[in-house]
Amino acid sequence: MRMRLRQIVMVAADLEAAEAQITEHLGLELCHRDPGVGAFGLRNALFPIGDQLLEVVSPTRDGTTAGRQLDKRGGDSGYMVMLEVDDLTPLRRRFDEHGARIVYEAVADGIVGLHLHPADVGGAILSVDRADTWGSWPWAGPSWRDHIRTDVVEAVETVVIAAFDPSAMAARWGELLDAAVIDDSIGLADGGEIRFVASSDGNEGVCGFRLRASSPDRSGEITICNCSFELVSA
Repeated sequence: MRMRLRQIVMVAADLEAAEAQITEHLGLELCHRDPGVGAFGLRNALFPIGDQLLEVVSPTRDGTTAGRQLDKRGGDSGYMVMLEVDDLTPLRRRFDEHGARIVYEAVADGIVGLHLHPADVGGAILSVDRADTWGSWPWAGPSWRDHIRTDVVEAVETVVIAAFDPSAMAARWGELLDAAVIDDSIGLADGGEIRFVASSDGNEGVCGFRLRASSPDRSGEITICNCSFELVSA
């Protein structure tokens, strides 16, 4: 089964401030706002990074899952990890066998996504998504490729997730995804990586990302939505 790191998601109390930082520091361009997230009391912004996506969501009312995440983490943070797969059937079976609840099945024209309960996975909301056409990614709108900008960054290479017990959380993700775990990391077929590290602030969850910079002079580290973005040139 093909599986790749396709979209990373953060939650922010101030969406406009997060957008401004993304545009300024990562050189990315807004490609879409999904009106569908309004049903969950959210608004969002999506930015392509090569053929991957960075999304920020922000609650518009009380009682949302995203709002509870803000309260739990004491501010902005990482939120979701979205993987593109070419077959959901074996994953549905595997989730059932290993006691991971599907809390929401997102369906749109040309794509289906399964969101797992974070309590059954650990560290983040994990979504596995299958598009009718590999790589199309309708969640990002009809013209997202027209907004790709790679002057600063070209790809998402790694998602970093903090855990009280990194080895245990890595093993759980590997179990659910039928993926090998090496040194508390899961390597994906496209070269992407999900890395689990010890929590340093008493919280568990997505805490950082490693992005491939477009050139050595773009390398460095910045913080957006309390997540560390490490920019590293090839």
